[in-house]
Amino acid sequence: MAVTRGLLWCGAAAGPLFVAVFTVSGALRPGYDPLRHPVSSLALTPAGWTQVANFLVTGALLTAFAVGVRRALGGRAGILPWLLGACGVGLVGAGLFPTDPVSGYPPGSPDALVYTPLGAAHDGLSMLFFLGLPLACLAFALRSARGGRWPAAVCSGLGAAVFVLFFLLASLGFAQQPGLVEVGGLYQRLSVGTGLAWTTAVALVLLRDTARSTAAPGERLTSPG
Repeated sequence: MAVTRGLLWCGAAAGPLFVAVFTVSGALRPGYDPLRHPVSSLALTPAGWTQVANFLVTGALLTAFAVGVRRALGGRAGILPWLLGACGVGLVGAGLFPTDPVSGYPPGSPDALVYTPLGAAHDGLSMLFFLGLPLACLAFALRSARGGRWPAAVCSGLGAAVFVLFFLLASLGFAQQPGLVEVGGLYQRLSVGTGLAWTTAVALVLLRDTARSTAAPGERLTSPG
C-alpha cells in the first residue's frame, strides 16, 4: 500500500509541477508571450532545457500515476490506467522531440507553422496527451455514473468537454486564425490546466480512499467519487 500511495502522490504532484514550471519560464523568457505562444515553444531556445525537463519529469510522474491507479483499483480500473499512461508517454515524447516555431517565437521565426520531421514527431506524440486525457475523464465519468456517483461523473464529463474546447481554440490560434492567434497560448494553458487539475483531483481522491482502506483493512476499497 505504501508503494501504491507513493505512485498516487506522483499523480497529485504532476499537474502543479508542470504548470508552475511553464508559468515561471514563460514569464522570464525574453520575447515570449504566454498569451500567444504555445508551452512547447519554451523548449526552443538555449534556456529550453527547463521545459524539456518539465516534459520528461511530468510525463514520468503521470506514467507512475497510471501504475498507481491500476494498483489502487485492481481489476476495476478498466481502461483508465492505460489512458493515463498514454498521457505520460505523450509528454515524454514531447520532451524528446522539439516542436517547430510558430506565431513568431523564437523571435525572428515566421508566424505560420512549417513542419519538420522532429516537429511532426512532437505533435504526433503530444496527441497521446491531448486525446488520452479527455478520454480518461470520460472513462472515469462513466465509471462514476455506473456507481451512482453523479458529482464525480458530471465534473469529469465537463472537464473533458472544457479540455477539448480550449484545445481546439488553441489549435485555431496556432493556425493563425484571425481573432484567436493572439490568445492561442492562453487557450492552450486553459486546456492543459483543466486536464491536469482533474488528474490531481483524482489522485487526491484515490489517496483518501487508500488511507481509509489502510485504517480499516477489512473494508473493500471504494471507487472514488
